[in-house]
Amino acid sequence: MTIIDFLNPKEWLRSDGGPLYVQLRQRLSKGVEQGVIKAGSSLPPEREIANITSLSRVTVRNAIHALAQDGTIIQKQGSGSYVAFDTPMVEQSLSRLTSFSEDMLRRGIVSQSVWLERGIAKPSPEEVIMLALPPDVSVSRIARLRSANGRPMAIERTSLSTEMLPNPLLVETSLYETLSQAGLRPIRALQKISAINLETSNAALLEVEPGVAGLRIERTSYLADGRIVEFTQSIYRGDTYNFVAELRLAKE
Repeated sequence: MTIIDFLNPKEWLRSDGGPLYVQLRQRLSKGVEQGVIKAGSSLPPEREIANITSLSRVTVRNAIHALAQDGTIIQKQGSGSYVAFDTPMVEQSLSRLTSFSEDMLRRGIVSQSVWLERGIAKPSPEEVIMLALPPDVSVSRIARLRSANGRPMAIERTSLSTEMLPNPLLVETSLYETLSQAGLRPIRALQKISAINLETSNAALLEVEPGVAGLRIERTSYLADGRIVEFTQSIYRGDTYNFVAELRLAKE
C-alpha cells in the first residue's frame, strides 16, 4: 500500500472522530507502526498531505508538530520531516582509521553485511588512477550493504590491487582484519566527503526515498612505505552519521 492510498480520508477520517489534526496524527502514527511509512523515510510535504487528505495545511502542520513532540518524527530545518529510528545516530571521528565492523564493535552495536559484489575484474579507468595501477592488471572488488542493529547505514564499494588482496573471498567480516593478517593493514588515509542526493538504486538499498540527503566518502589508504592499499567509495544515509573532526589553531 502506498502512502497516498493509506492517507485516503475515506478510509479513516470521521466527522465524529474528534479534532482533525488528532485524527491525522493517529493515522500517520499508525502508518509508522504498520511499516507503511518506514523508519528513516521522509514524510510527504505538508502541501502534498493536505491535497491527499483535503485538510488544511494548518491542520497538517499541527499533526506533524504533535508527532515531533512525541518523538515519532524528526523535523530538519530546510529538509523536511523524517520518521525517527529507535537507534541513535553514530558519531564518527575523522581522525581515526577503522573499519565499519571494528567501529560498530567498539560501540557495542551489532553490525551486519550483505554482499553486493565480491570478485576479480579488469580495473576501470578510475581504479587505475586511484590505485596507481598499470591498465593491464586485475583488481579485487568487494561491495557490501552495511547495517547496524538491522538499520541500513552505508553502501561500501572497495577496490584493491590483487597484490594487496589476491582472493576477495578471504574477506568474511572485516577487510582490515583480513589485511592485518597479511601484514598489509593501512596506517593512514585521505578522505573526501561530499554531500549528495541519493539516486534511486542506492536509496532502495538504504531504504529511504530517492533524492534524500546523503554523503559520499571516498577514501584512499596507504601502507607505511607509501603503497596504496585500497580505494573505497561509500554512500551513507544522511541521517545515520555525524562526522567529527578536532581542529587546532595553526602556529604562525
